[in-house]
Amino acid sequence: MTTIAFFDTKSYDREHFEPAAAPAGLSYQFHEFRLSVQTAALARGATAVCVFVNDRLDRPCLAALAEVGVRHVALRCAGFNNVDLAAARELGLAVTRVPAYSPHAVAEHTVGLLLTLNRRIHRAYNRVREHNFSLGGLVGFDLCGRTVGIVGTGKIGRIVAQIFRGFEAQVVAHDPYPNTAWAQAHGVEYLALDALLARSDIVSLHLPLTPETHHLLNARSLALLKPGAHVVNTSRGKLIDTAALIAALKTGRLGGVALDVYEEEEGVFFEDLSGEVLQDDELSRLLTFPNVLVTAHQAFLTHDALAEIARVTTENIARCARTEAPLAGTAL
Repeated sequence: MTTIAFFDTKSYDREHFEPAAAPAGLSYQFHEFRLSVQTAALARGATAVCVFVNDRLDRPCLAALAEVGVRHVALRCAGFNNVDLAAARELGLAVTRVPAYSPHAVAEHTVGLLLTLNRRIHRAYNRVREHNFSLGGLVGFDLCGRTVGIVGTGKIGRIVAQIFRGFEAQVVAHDPYPNTAWAQAHGVEYLALDALLARSDIVSLHLPLTPETHHLLNARSLALLKPGAHVVNTSRGKLIDTAALIAALKTGRLGGVALDVYEEEEGVFFEDLSGEVLQDDELSRLLTFPNVLVTAHQAFLTHDALAEIARVTTENIARCARTEAPLAGTAL
């Protein structure tokens, strides 16, 4: 039986990973705390670690893992900007991820956030529970005929675009590598980023975090948006400069902002801080705006996506334990 140290465990992780473990000859040791250089020693005796987006796998942490005999870092997510890949290669650590678990889960949450924000469904829900049935302040707009800008047309971005086309919205897109055949089939027009921002009523981000995309939306690019435009981000928090976003909200230029990710979410998202004072001043400020809706990185959170994450991650770990190649497209 191969032992795997599983960090940053939540109840839904256990629910989906435990059934997949035994048939693959794996035994998970679940830890509720995150992996870092301070906790890496607790992986002693494990051949692999299973980690998530907020585990910190910098060079010191990876060196500590290698020191205790770990040979495989299995990410149960698509993003990998929290891993020092160069250090992993130098230390002989294999790194795998789950590049595509359920693009529909994230895409559907994206559209759900926008609909909720636009039609003030969250505010209406709270009112009605207090027997307040007035409609003042709940006016939204039709998506039909509006222009939606999709920034990034990978699997998730394409699905989001197609859902918005179902609302009879106009869809424009930007991507360094345009998928022209798909665009023609679905009536989508590719534009330069600045042109997309200037034309869109709604801008939805679907990009990986790279040096080129860091703070893609900043003071300069936010100023290009149409007055009253809405911004949706279910991709990576650092795609948006939070200070610039707050400044744009304060001027009233933005009609609304819907976020499932946040620039400094580590230590906040996935945790219950309801009995504590929130120490992040920028997040606290964002939450005061009536036209801002935030969910805590839950776009992936469907049974379908979690089952696929467990399947791919478990298969990658089992294959590496047998010194076989991981599933195609999952190795970094």
